Order: sequence, then structure tokens, then C-alpha cells
Amino acid sequence: MHFTPLALSLQKELIGTTMGMFINKGNKAFQLSRNDEYVDKSGLIAVVNDTLFKERRFSCVSRCRRFGKSMAARMLCAYYDKSCNSRELFADLEIACHPSFEKHLNQYRVIYLDMTDFVSRYRDDSIVDRIEKALRKEVLEAFPSVEVEESDDLMRCLFRIAQATDEQFIFIIDEWDAICREFPSGTKAMDDYVGWLRSMFKTGTAVDVFAGVYMTGILPIKKYKTESALNNFQEYSMVKPGGMAGYFGFTKDEVRALAEKHGMDFNELEKWYDGYQIGGQLSIFNPNSVMTAIKEHWCESYWSRTGATDAISDYIGMNYEGLKDDIIAMLAGERRPVNPVGFKNDISIILSRDDVLTVLIHLGYLTYDRVNQECYIPNREVAGEMEIAVRDTGWKNVFETLQRSKQLLRATLDGDAEAVARGIDQTHDEETSILSYNNENSMACVLSIAYYYAKNDYIIHREFASGKGFADLVLIPRKNVSSPAIILELKYDKDADTAIQQIHRRQYPAKVAQYTDNLLLVGVNYNKETKTHTCLIERWEKEY
Repeated sequence: MHFTPLALSLQKELIGTTMGMFINKGNKAFQLSRNDEYVDKSGLIAVVNDTLFKERRFSCVSRCRRFGKSMAARMLCAYYDKSCNSRELFADLEIACHPSFEKHLNQYRVIYLDMTDFVSRYRDDSIVDRIEKALRKEVLEAFPSVEVEESDDLMRCLFRIAQATDEQFIFIIDEWDAICREFPSGTKAMDDYVGWLRSMFKTGTAVDVFAGVYMTGILPIKKYKTESALNNFQEYSMVKPGGMAGYFGFTKDEVRALAEKHGMDFNELEKWYDGYQIGGQLSIFNPNSVMTAIKEHWCESYWSRTGATDAISDYIGMNYEGLKDDIIAMLAGERRPVNPVGFKNDISIILSRDDVLTVLIHLGYLTYDRVNQECYIPNREVAGEMEIAVRDTGWKNVFETLQRSKQLLRATLDGDAEAVARGIDQTHDEETSILSYNNENSMACVLSIAYYYAKNDYIIHREFASGKGFADLVLIPRKNVSSPAIILELKYDKDADTAIQQIHRRQYPAKVAQYTDNLLLVGVNYNKETKTHTCLIERWEKEY
């Protein structure tokens, strides 16, 4: 790169510049992360490096809270910022072996903006003007030798600096959508913010000023009609993560290594925090919850319910197009179809069932199977939060059904067939208003709801391939759980004994016995005339 005499003088001028709020942030924040337990996600740097000085240099990476957004932003700042030396911080990480490591290490002036710093202090229409003035002031203080006009806005100042120094900036924005979540669509602050982003990144001079731009937040970029407000950005999200998928959370191998290092039960960590399907990554863990569980040496829900974006009771309470049915079915382990394409990426504009489900995917309460275009609840931690949300909606009967499931499981394990039949009757009476109940498949859905509590100790399978057919419902105990496996066969307007005989005739126990030789066989029949269930329970003994 060619340097003019002025540029050379500016390089000397900036040596020893003190760390600023927005420019010359240095690597201190990432150093604090390295001082603690750290899972290597530095491979993300190579992905970003590959976009620099290209048309696709503008990246917006959105993922739900607690999934390491700020950690990634701090890491990128430490790597690119030329006001510090970060070689030792990255020497033992994956990126140090990548061909692009040396080329971009500490080579750029980095502007780092955390939008929550402003949203937490300013709640009026002046917020965007305050951002512009604060950034402009600090940038000009860092480059006092560059002549600017009084009327120059921030972008014009950056352009003059880039021309004078023959250098381009890296711009990192953390929680880019904080303003979008605080100010509803149509407000002056929101309109000003979108206009400011466009003036920064969609102008013809943006390619002259920025070597790269990395924005991260919860929501993808807001849409106007069908187009992104910043359509020159490459977007990576919980719905469409692209090449970033492996860096959105912890992988199974990473969590297994943490469990071994700290003497934790990997199976418990998996039950509580796994289950996110992000792009081609089929098993992603919630990183914040995993790290908290490691520090506390205890697995439970660490999902903080603070923040306006977590008021999910308001969303599911809308009950668009049978949304209530979907939430209940997903609590029972079912999946539901969703089309995320129409969502405006604005939590103040919710117009349909698909919009609600898509918001819940971006917030992390659901996960998305892109191949089958389905969503579902990923793990025990989130299921507990959804259960609380259901209670807060006022769906009292649904909440009571979920609570009764504990008693139903106990009755099943005790072999109390009459109590099991009564419990299923109660669930059926509550749910037939929202679930058609005219065949064995609909019975299986109701039974999944009835046995909701069993998910704490069991992996529940619908249509489990077993022996010479498919068992309607199979509950296989998780590791370190001593309870028996349960095979449920359902009959509609026949009898419970027929269900038990089918379990034997089709040799269902033979397949389940590979997991445990401790089995309960449960036959359930629904009589459509009496509108009641009957049940038979048999303990299966393995033949040696």
C-alpha cells in the first residue's frame, strides 16, 4: 500500500493514542475473555477475512441472546485493531494456522459501536443524532491533521480520512438492532436510524471508506416491502446462517470436551442445552447456559427472562391461526411447519402465525429445520420457559394439563392402569377442542401432551421403528435414569388388550431391549361412544 507524506505523519501521530470509546478500543475486552474459560471460535475471523475488500464486505450476523454475539464482536475488534498487538492472544487459536492470519492481524483502524450504550441512556428521538455526533467527535480527535468542513457528517469525515491516509476502516456494530427493538416501526427514531445506516453503508463512498463492516444483533435487517433496508449486506441468521453456522453456538464436541475437563455429566448438559439446528449444524448448544452450568457445576435453566424481547407471552397470546395449538403440540415434542420469508424482521410488526413463530426462532425459543421448514422447542431449558409463558398467557387449562403429566407418569410406573386411563381422559377432555380426535395419530398427539413431564427423564419417540412395525409412542430412559422404558400402543374404538397383543405380535420389545431390559408395555384404547379410555399395563420380562 502506498503512503503519502501526510499519511506517514498520521501513522506516527497515532502511535500511543489512548484507547477511545469507539476507535482504538484495543484488545482489552477480548483479553478478559481469554483469561476465563474460552471455547475457540476464532475460525469466524477467517470467514470475515474472506469478505474484506470485496462487494460482500458488509455482513450482518444475527443470533439470539446468550449465543456469543458480543464475544465475537470483541474478538474481531482485538484481531483487526492496529492500536494494539494481539498476536499472543491468538497464537494458540485456530485462526493462527489460517493463511489469512498474518495478512490482517492488527492492520486496521477499527470503529466499534455498541448500540446498547446509547439505548440504555437515550429513549427519545435524539438518539441517532447523539450517535452521529459522538462518533464524529472521537474520530476527528484521533485524526486531528485531517482537514474537514464544519458541515461534514461522519461519513464525509471518514471519507476524507481514508483519502488522506490511504487506509480503510473496519466498522463493528454490536447489538445493531437495539434501537429497532426499543423504538417501534414508524417512529422518528426508527426512521432516522434506518436513514443513518443507509447514509453510512449504502452510499457510493462506502467502498472507499470500509475494508469491512460487521454488524451483529438478534434480528436480521428490517425489511421494507420484500427487500432489506440494507440490501448490500450479506445476512446470516438463525433461519439462514450460511457459512457462519458453526460459530453460532457450541458444538457437541466442544461441550463434551468441557464436560470432561470439569467433571460434568455430558448427557445432562445435552438434555438441558442442546437441540438447536442451525443450517447444516444439527446439534448446537446454548453457549451461555453451558458455561454457566460449568461454573455452577449444576444443570438448570439459566435463561434470563429480562428484556422486552423476551415477553413471549404477548406473542403466543395472540393465538393467530391456531397458534395455541402449535405451542401445545411443540411442548409435547411435536414439530410445526413455518414459513419465515414474510417476516419484516421487526418485532413491532406481527401480522400472522408465521411471524410469531419466526420471532421465537430469532429469540431462541424455537429452532428451525430449514430442510423441512419446521420449527420445534430445542431442549429442556427452553421448554421450561415456554411452559412459564403458557401460564402467563392465562391458558390455565393447558398449564394444569402440563402439571398433571407428572402424576400420569407416576401412575404408569406404578402400574396403576385405572389412574392412567383417568389421566388420559382428563387430558383428552382439555385438548379435544383444539386437536381433532378421530384416529390413533391424534391420540398419539394427546398422549405426547399427557406425558410431557416424562421428557425430563425420557427421550420420547413417535412412530418408533421397532420389531416388525412402528410403535405409537416409546419412552426410552436417558442415561443414568433407572426407570423402565415404556412402549405405548394406541387403539381407536377397539380394546386395550388388542393393543398389548400387537406389542407382542410385532415384537416391539425386542428393538427397545437394546437400550434396557426393563420395560413396561402400555395398551390404551379410546371408546368413541363412551368417550373414555381404558388401559392395560404389563411388565415385560426378557427371555434368556
